[in-house]
Amino acid sequence: MCTIAVCRCPVETLGETLSPKTSPNCMKKLLPVPALPPSSSFNARRTLVAALAASPLIPALAQFRVEVSGVGLTQLPIALVPFKGQDASPQKISTIVQADLERSGQFRGVDASGQALDEASRPDLTLWRQRTADSLVVGSVSKLADSRFDVRFRLWDVVRGQDLGGQSYTVPQGDLRLASHRIADYVYEKLTGEKGIFSTRIAYVTKGGNRYNLWVADADGENAQAALASPEPIISPVWSSNGTQLAYVSFESRKPVVYVHNVSSGQRRLLANFRGSNSAPAWAPDGNSLAVTLSRDGGSQLYTIPAGGGEPRRLTQSNSIDTEPVFSADGSTIYFVSDRGGAPQIYKMGASGGTPTRVTFSGTYNISPSVSGDGRWLAYISRVGGAFKLHVMELATGNVTAITDTSADESPSFAPNSKLIVYATQLQGREALMTTTLDGKIKARLAGQAGDIREPDWGPFQKQ
Repeated sequence: MCTIAVCRCPVETLGETLSPKTSPNCMKKLLPVPALPPSSSFNARRTLVAALAASPLIPALAQFRVEVSGVGLTQLPIALVPFKGQDASPQKISTIVQADLERSGQFRGVDASGQALDEASRPDLTLWRQRTADSLVVGSVSKLADSRFDVRFRLWDVVRGQDLGGQSYTVPQGDLRLASHRIADYVYEKLTGEKGIFSTRIAYVTKGGNRYNLWVADADGENAQAALASPEPIISPVWSSNGTQLAYVSFESRKPVVYVHNVSSGQRRLLANFRGSNSAPAWAPDGNSLAVTLSRDGGSQLYTIPAGGGEPRRLTQSNSIDTEPVFSADGSTIYFVSDRGGAPQIYKMGASGGTPTRVTFSGTYNISPSVSGDGRWLAYISRVGGAFKLHVMELATGNVTAITDTSADESPSFAPNSKLIVYATQLQGREALMTTTLDGKIKARLAGQAGDIREPDWGPFQKQ
């Protein structure tokens, strides 16, 4: 029995063709300035990269380019002066920071040409007001004798004439992009009052020929490292709430089974390999258990299973297909997809089971739920006239908005600050990842060069 998801091939249902996520026969769509304070440790990220780089399964890194499109209604004008010394740096710090901020939909870049400033400069803020900038970022990057790089920056409020502080980072060459993302996080939080997500990570799957790879990458898609390579399909990767583990479904045993993978050590353990299909893992927010879809007792039903393995506990008791569970941020509720009404719709119930309540009513085919961390929004895929489009529902009101004009969207996942969504789609005949603001006005394409890109999941905030 297949479960509901994003492949476009039929399975037996109650009067409707559902999209199976775990059938091996239908895998085509899987998928005087004060001194700057030093930054926090980068050891955790270096440990991850070193562990992944040591794996014998890893092919060459997948590279992305970011293309931002659209215009938001309210965007803060910000000027980023090219960092002093960055022409000799392997990474153009100010360019990465600007791309991060523009991709968020909250900022638009202001011309900073013809200026030479660094973190120790006292800028002429009148000049930047004339250029219509509300804020200004300046900084420098220099190579040290031990081959590490010293990165420094400062943020100015141009309108109020205030120094909003800055930081310094001493990092190896491999962490220059991470330092850039941390700068963007700092700027974003200072100017919006909310945490930035640029130093977080995403996981996704690529298919190239007959080879599948599970990747871990920066939130902009760059710096990708392969966590697993297999000749058999890998689907449904999902991050644990602390960002240390990934659960996913692998077909390497010629059937769908669920693994839990430690992203730092590369070690993994088998979580669910029961009779029939084992699919659609979803971490509980406390990290102590996962919800999964199993067909071991006949039909596809929802269960919870301890994170360390053990006997599953059945949550649903129906004659329908129940699948694609996802927990609310507080862990009290599970959203899932079911055809119990005759066609796939999204339902919710208590995390320990109970009588489900239908959530989606617009359209006759709604799948792939994702709930924002602030509990306000539900993202999902709806079939509209034969096209599969990303929709966002405001849970308090039930108001639904279609936010894409593409026709093959799948696998939405919220950023940990609930302000962006990453999803997979098809553009010009190629599968690609996109990020979008919740109103759909600002989108960024992450276009890969190493095969079809599928099944993204946005990881949690990283410990600083």
